[in-house]
Order: sequence, then C-alpha cells, then structure tokens
Amino acid sequence: MIYTGGTIGMKQDPARQALVPFDFSQILEEVPEMRKFALKIDSYTFDPLIDSSDVEPSLWQSLVELIKERYDDYDGFVVLHGTDTMSYSASAVSFMLGNLTKPVVFTGSQLPIGAPRTDGKENLVSAVEIASGKDSDGHAMVPEVCVYFDSLLMRGNRTTKVSAENFSAFRSPNFPPLAQAGVNIKYNAALIRRPGDWDAGIVTSTTLDTRVSILKIHPGITPRVVRNILCGEDTRAVILETYGSGNAPTKDWFLDIIREARRLGKIIVNVTQCLYGSVDMNLYATGKALEEAGVVSGADSTTESMLAKLFYLLGRSGDESWILDRLTKNLRGEISD
Repeated sequence: MIYTGGTIGMKQDPARQALVPFDFSQILEEVPEMRKFALKIDSYTFDPLIDSSDVEPSLWQSLVELIKERYDDYDGFVVLHGTDTMSYSASAVSFMLGNLTKPVVFTGSQLPIGAPRTDGKENLVSAVEIASGKDSDGHAMVPEVCVYFDSLLMRGNRTTKVSAENFSAFRSPNFPPLAQAGVNIKYNAALIRRPGDWDAGIVTSTTLDTRVSILKIHPGITPRVVRNILCGEDTRAVILETYGSGNAPTKDWFLDIIREARRLGKIIVNVTQCLYGSVDMNLYATGKALEEAGVVSGADSTTESMLAKLFYLLGRSGDESWILDRLTKNLRGEISD
C-alpha cells in the first residue's frame, strides 16, 4: 500500500482541530476491518506527501520505480492518491508499466478516513481485496492499472473525475467498469486485459517528455491564442479539445494556423470535449477539414489519458511517424478498437 497524499490519509488532530496525515504503518488501528484479510500488508509513505493539485510527472516516475523495485515481493499494489489528479496519475502509470501481471489499484476518498461518514474505509478495503484477488490458476484477477471508487473498479486510463462533492467522484464514460462491488465483487472478466505471457518480466518506461499543451476550442477564440499554443517554441504536441464528434472552426485563419503548426513539426491530436462519445473526423465537414490539415483522431480517449500517452510516446522517440502510428493504436486499453 503506497500513500502519496490526499484526503484519504487524513484524520483530525484533537488538540489542533486540524486535519493531519496519519501514520500508515498503523493502518490496522485506523481501519480494523483490514484485520479480517489473511494478508500481509506493508505500507510505504511518500515524504513529503504530495497534494493532488501539486502532482508532477516526477511523482509518476518515483511511483513506477518503487513498484518495479518491490514488484516481486507482492501480489498487488494499492496507491492512495488525492482525487483531483488521480485520473492523470493512473493513466500515466498505465503507460509506464509494461508487461503488467499484477494489479495496481488507485483509490482515495472525498472525506478523510477519520470522518464519521467517510467513504475512505470502503474504498480502501475493497481496493485491497481486489489487489489481492486471484483466479483459479493463481493469476491476478485484474492485472491492470485501475481506479476503485464508490463500488466501481474502472480501467485507470478510461477514468475522469466528474464530481467534487459526491462519493461517486469518478466515471469511465466510454468503457464499462471492470468490476462492481456489492455484497460480492463481480468481475467483468471479458473486459479485463491479461498479459500474453504471465512469466514475462515487467518493463518500465520512466522517460517522459511533457512538452504538451491543451487547447480547448470555444466560441470567440482568437488567432493569437491559437497560434501561441499551437506554434509555441517549447511545444511538441497539442491536444485539441473540440466540439461533439471532433468539430472545430473552419475559418481560414484557424486552419492556416493548424497547417503552420504541422509544418513546424507539432503533433496535434483531436479529443472531444463531451464526456461520452468518440471523435469521428469523417462525420462532418468541419472534422474532415482538421484531418486534411494533419490533425490525428484521439478516438474515445479522455484528455487525461491522451496527455499521459503523449508524455510517454514523446519520451520514447523523436520519430514523428513512429509516434503518430502509435497514437492511433490501443496500447493499454485506453481507446476502443
């Protein structure tokens, strides 16, 4: 169990009447329900703890290195993380861990684990049960990077945070949950990705190139804003958040800047602003114009997942054709085939 920071690890200090992190080495005292598992549970706490809004790629690199270092010692890993950037982190780690044969389950909570109505205990207990679960062959039930929240186990790189107030803080809009926890945990076995070789060693990729920007298309957007983002000197790739099925302005100035950015070698990927659905640039003329200008479809990827995918691919190669080829491929279950 790896505690990076976030609400779940907080409890109220009676003296100061303030929320402070508790010692995860004493987790059985805070969550006595864990004693019912016939498991050996060790914990590791990041120092300093990282608030979710302060998460940087360096955390993902440290997390992946830690999992690699301890990989042979454990059946699974539970990562306790703040909710604001959990989908970004789960997406990034999913790309950075290759040949994964064990669960890496991200979870957290909307209320501190010491609060009377906390959702943290159920999230934590179920995440541990899932991370330790094995099938009849002794293999992990879910050898994926996942997010568990409010009774749902979701593929990590398919999730997005949808609520700052409800316990159902995360959804996987374009892919069904991998499992649902009720009286029993019901796994959707047909949806779970499994390795081709259970004995293959884990492969990690920790070199990331973060020179990626996000441009959200909106009415009234100006040429200067578009050019500054698309053609910025320090930018290698841009995610266009477009309308509907991948539509954006068809004004000459907009498409001219797209073409200019492509001539400069910028990689441009189209994802939809909609929570549900996929980019289809052949559906309308506006989307087709983007495709003809050199924009790549992000299919039904979330923005969080596409950002992580670009960090990962750009970190692995400077070959534009290699990157463009893999952008449209389903590498970790992040887009629908």
